[in-house]
Amino acid sequence: MRVDKFLKVSRIVKRRTVAQKLADNQRVIRNGVYLKPGTQVKVGDALEIHFGEKVMKIEIIEIPNGNVPANKASTLYRVITQG
Repeated sequence: MRVDKFLKVSRIVKRRTVAQKLADNQRVIRNGVYLKPGTQVKVGDALEIHFGEKVMKIEIIEIPNGNVPANKASTLYRVITQG
């Protein structure tokens, strides 16, 4: 699944366009490499997402097949650090 779509489906960001802008502005990192919006992510990937001054580090636990209900969205990833 594309990183921008995963960020939206998991409800880390509210809109896919916002997720695309985060990636375009080098705010999404995997293993020290900035990701483009279309970069594929997989289970086990650790992402670092920069929201201004705040940084959220997550590990992807599950890749869904499309959209998921709001109550299941937080089960798609595990927060490593947030702040």
